[in-house]
Amino acid sequence: MAEVLVFHHGHGLTAGVREFAEQLRRAGHTVHVPDLYEGHVFDSFEEGIGYAENAGFDTITARGTAAAEGLPAELVYVGFSLGVLPAQKLAQTRPGAKGALLLEACAPVSEFGDTWPQEVPVQIHGMDADPFFAMEGDVDAARAIVGAAVHGELFLYPGDRHLFTDSSLPTYDEQAATQVNHRVLGFLDRIK
Repeated sequence: MAEVLVFHHGHGLTAGVREFAEQLRRAGHTVHVPDLYEGHVFDSFEEGIGYAENAGFDTITARGTAAAEGLPAELVYVGFSLGVLPAQKLAQTRPGAKGALLLEACAPVSEFGDTWPQEVPVQIHGMDADPFFAMEGDVDAARAIVGAAVHGELFLYPGDRHLFTDSSLPTYDEQAATQVNHRVLGFLDRIK
């Protein structure tokens, strides 16, 4: 079974992110879910991103990096939207990474180095008309990473929702999220 570090999105550590982590635990994985917002959870996406902007995206990413300290190097990093920043940074730069699952966001490889480490498998999920993922360049960054990894997969789902994987938010899409969860569990089952 895999050991997984999950980073929440811009609303904070919501019930939906906690439920996602529980699903992984029920499948037998060891899961860590740090709170990058220090207890703050926001009802609106705008409020949550405002908090991240005030704290600084570098600060949020640094909190994620600090959360990995003391944990084994052999982790799978999972990020939801904003949480992709620390997840992708750690997958690209921390030796020993076993994989990366990037949900609803993706940064250019150049954000954290020169290349994607070929040996680190990656799976990326987003909606094909999500204004953030599909329209702001994330999907292009995702295609580049998938092309650079020995084992890379990009899954696009029909729809225009951002944060469609969080069951506690009004943007939740049960059908698409069920597919994501099935694929995520399959990915984790292949980690050695």
